[in-house]
Amino acid sequence: MGEGGHHGGFASSENMVKALLVLKQVPVPDDGSLEGLTDFQGGTLAKDDPLITFEASVNLVQIPQAEALLHADCSGKEVTCEISRYFLQARPEATVETAAWFITNVQVSGGGPGLSMVMKTLGDAENGAVLHPTLKVPLSPQGTVRTEVEFQVTTQTPSLNLLLGSSASLHCGFSVAPGLDITAVEWRLQHKGSGHLVYRWTTGQGQAKREGATLEPEQLLMAGDASLALPSLTLKDEGAYVCQITTSLYRAQQIIQLDVQASPKVQLSLANGALPPTLICSVTGYYPLDVTVTWIREGLGGAPAPVSGASFSSLRQNAAGTYSISSSLRAEPGSAGATYTCQVTHVSLEEPLRANTWVALPEQRTAFGVLFASSLFLLALLFLGLQRRQATSPRPAKTPRHSG
Repeated sequence: MGEGGHHGGFASSENMVKALLVLKQVPVPDDGSLEGLTDFQGGTLAKDDPLITFEASVNLVQIPQAEALLHADCSGKEVTCEISRYFLQARPEATVETAAWFITNVQVSGGGPGLSMVMKTLGDAENGAVLHPTLKVPLSPQGTVRTEVEFQVTTQTPSLNLLLGSSASLHCGFSVAPGLDITAVEWRLQHKGSGHLVYRWTTGQGQAKREGATLEPEQLLMAGDASLALPSLTLKDEGAYVCQITTSLYRAQQIIQLDVQASPKVQLSLANGALPPTLICSVTGYYPLDVTVTWIREGLGGAPAPVSGASFSSLRQNAAGTYSISSSLRAEPGSAGATYTCQVTHVSLEEPLRANTWVALPEQRTAFGVLFASSLFLLALLFLGLQRRQATSPRPAKTPRHSG
C-alpha cells in the first residue's frame, strides 16, 4: 500500500507499506465450496498482521469477478493488490473534510481478471473516532479503515493473443454507485513508446480513430459494458490498450495487452542439380520474429535424430510486417537413403509444423542417370543401323508395262 499516491495511479516502491484488503458484502453464488470459509473478524488480527487493514464494503457496486478472487488460492493463482491515495479533481461540497479516497488495483495471475476500485472512507473523527497515525483517517473500534467502494473498472481479459486478420473484443466493464453518471469512455493504444487515441465516447456520441473500431451499443454501455471491438487485426493493432472510464466524480482504468501473431507456412524442396543433395526449408509469413527451425534425419530402420550444420538466409520482412527465412542443409542419406524433416516451432503454433522428404544416395542417382543415358545411346545406334541397312539393301526391278 502506498502512503503517498496520486490521482488514479500507484505509489512508488520507496513508500510502500504492508496492508490488508478485506472485501465485505460481496455477492458470490454458493456452489457448495463456501462451507469451509468464515467471515473476516477485525478483532482477530494478530500483532504480526499488516500495519493497515482496509475493510471495503461493495454493496453499492457489482464485482462480477468475485468468484475468481475468492478461489484464486485453490486454483494455484496469486492475487496482487496495491492501494494508493486517490485525490479528487473536484471535492463535492457535501463531503466532510475528514473523508478520504483510495484506489485499489487487484490482479489475478495467469491471465485472471483485473480490478480497479475507488474507495471512500467511512466514519467521522468529530464523533470521537481515533485517526490512523499515518493516513489521518478515522479507524473503526477494531482498528481498521472502513471504506465503501463507489466505482470499479474491470477486465476479464488482461492479455490476448490473436491471429493476424482475426477480430478482437477487448473487455472492459464498470459499475458505479447510485448518483454517479458516466461522462466519457476513452480507449488509447500504447506501443513502443508512443500512443494514440483509438476510440472516444462522450454522452450520446462516439468517435472512432481506428477504422472499424466500435463500442457496444449505448444501452449496454450505460449498463456497464465498455468493451471495444476491432475487426481485421493488423500488426499496427498490437500493444497495450488503456480503457479509461470517467464519471462525474471519479476516473479509473484497466490495461489490456494485445499481441498479434501470424502462423508460418513451411515448404521443403530439393535444390536442383546440387551434389551432394541440398535441402531448402522455406519458412514464410510469421510474426513475431522468434522462430526455431530443427532438422531431423531418419534412416531406414533407424530412429529419428537431430541434424546440425544447417545454414540460414538473411531475414526478410514483407509489407504487412511478417517475416520469412530459409534454412539449407546438405543431406547425407547413406547407402539406403533417408527421410529428412524440417520442423518449425513458433509461438503462434500449438504444435510444431513439419515437412519431410526422402533423399536417395547420390551414387544411386548417378548410376541410374548413366544407365538411362547408355540405354538412350544404344537405342540411337540401333535406329541408325536400321536406317543404314534399309538404304543399302537392293531394290527389286520394276516390270515394264506394254501398251496394247
